[in-house]
Amino acid sequence: MKTVLRLTICLLIFSMNTANCQSKMVTIKGGTYIPLYGRDSMQVTITDFQMDVYPITNAQYLEFVKKYPKWKRSQVKKLFADDNYLINWKSDTSLGDNQSLNAPITNVSWFAANDYCECQGKRLPTVDEWEYVAMANETMPDARTLETFNEYILGWYEKPKTFNNDIGSTFKNYWNVYDLHGLVWEWTSDFNSVLISGESRKDVDKDSNLFCGSAAVGATDLMNYAAFMRYAIRGSLKAKYSMKNLGFRCVQDINK
Repeated sequence: MKTVLRLTICLLIFSMNTANCQSKMVTIKGGTYIPLYGRDSMQVTITDFQMDVYPITNAQYLEFVKKYPKWKRSQVKKLFADDNYLINWKSDTSLGDNQSLNAPITNVSWFAANDYCECQGKRLPTVDEWEYVAMANETMPDARTLETFNEYILGWYEKPKTFNNDIGSTFKNYWNVYDLHGLVWEWTSDFNSVLISGESRKDVDKDSNLFCGSAAVGATDLMNYAAFMRYAIRGSLKAKYSMKNLGFRCVQDINK
């Protein structure tokens, strides 16, 4: 009986420590940067905010669906998630045999990710916030001009099934954030904001297919193919889509 009690206590402590580690946030100091689709006169200003150190994990999302049953696989409305939603789970409340609790949650829609963050008192990052943090390597806040940095990211795109790896398996960047590259793609709040519909007269000189062959039009860095691929993925998504290599993390505004 004592052995069982000790084991239970140890598991509880481990679970609490893991949860605290996963939910840890760091402060991102704001600044200005020029996004891929911008020009020198179109610098974007980022204000200070906090970002999750790691992507949201299977364990965290499992607790979420238990607390909010509307996001269980059997109950989610088709309007908010396609048929791939949590497709690898064995049931509403159990992961697949080959899924790690500490791996990033994937196969979740934008609607689900957005609601998860809101239920934590947080939100999804904007494209600009995500790109601002993700342009950092281990030592520099902006490593986009380094050929080795872009080669590393492109190398990850060619690796299969990195979404099965646990969080923290990639490098810690300048902001002390892990896994922005090398694990999964991530939802942003305005994931398809780069697209221009062409339905308005003011759009006639713009290209509505920025994620296809003409993606280089208006880009500030024609060599940043890794960024092109991210914008391509975002531009091809719809909010109900669920992909096996697409997860998310949350951010939080800093009240001043």
